[in-house]
Amino acid sequence: MSTLEEKLSILSEMIAFARVDNTVKTEEYNFLLNVANQLGVDKHTFDSLFDKTAMPVFLKSEAERILQFHRLVLLMNIDSSDTSLEVALLHNIGLGMGLPPSAIEQVLTIMHKYPDKIIPPEILINIFKIHYN
Repeated sequence: MSTLEEKLSILSEMIAFARVDNTVKTEEYNFLLNVANQLGVDKHTFDSLFDKTAMPVFLKSEAERILQFHRLVLLMNIDSSDTSLEVALLHNIGLGMGLPPSAIEQVLTIMHKYPDKIIPPEILINIFKIHYN
């Protein structure tokens, strides 16, 4: 990931997803802040995204889109309230990213088999590899 615009777009998408239930819990905020830190986005810039959304940027790399999808799955499961609305929204976001529908479905199904619904990255990657072959 190279540009600031891409990083801010990723964070804006995640913030919007966290707000789907009309609240951002402390655990969700801390997770989002951690992602911002990993992306090299300072706290002030990150916090400003709660008031002004960044322009959406389509991630070109398949790996970046899978990573973003995984971040969103983790975010959804932080508060353990994966409502049907959140699952449907996540499914649609994955489709919008151009990810294979069957892989999205498999991820959303298999996550229930892991503690705290946290799919190990290697399992997630393997799911997408299978669906691209």
